[in-house]
Amino acid sequence: MEEQFILRVPPNVAERIERLLNENNASSSEDKSLDLQFSDDGRSGTFVIGDEHFPASLLDLPAVVESYKTYDDNSLVKTADIGQMIMVRESGDAAPDVIEYRHGLTPPMRDARKRRFRREPDLNPELVSRVEKDLLKIIAGGTAENIDILSSSEQEGGENARGANKKPAATSASKNDVPETHTNAGDADRSDSDDSDDSV
Repeated sequence: MEEQFILRVPPNVAERIERLLNENNASSSEDKSLDLQFSDDGRSGTFVIGDEHFPASLLDLPAVVESYKTYDDNSLVKTADIGQMIMVRESGDAAPDVIEYRHGLTPPMRDARKRRFRREPDLNPELVSRVEKDLLKIIAGGTAENIDILSSSEQEGGENARGANKKPAATSASKNDVPETHTNAGDADRSDSDDSDDSV
């Protein structure tokens, strides 16, 4: 796989780059060189075309973009997964204050981070660290702290015990209302199945 990135430039710079790439003899062009230099932080830099310098920023894309190449206009071969974009700005434009670009590359991915992805949960850092310590203690064979296991078990047990007391009372009352019927009251060792098995 190749290493690739997206280079997004202003329209006037795009025309100059296209003209430079389409010319057979690059030495006849006024834009004889392209250069990209980054500062020590690795996120900001300068894009140079000819004698002009443009500020550039390295931004992470909200989603991975696959790139393909074809040799016969029939079959595609995947060449890379692209996750970053170099955005070249005009000299007066403000630098982005985030490292992740808000939008994707196509119109349906506009404001993709907000519209298409789940929000990160709002977690209390103290709670997370306490749960992490408890899990490590449990894994090591100890017991967890700061929890009351018996209170939830007692509540469930109490409800089950109350329900259990009510059920036998209801069934005993229903047994008293309905008289018992015996089909084979006279013969103690005969069953209903003996009556139906006359073919033997």
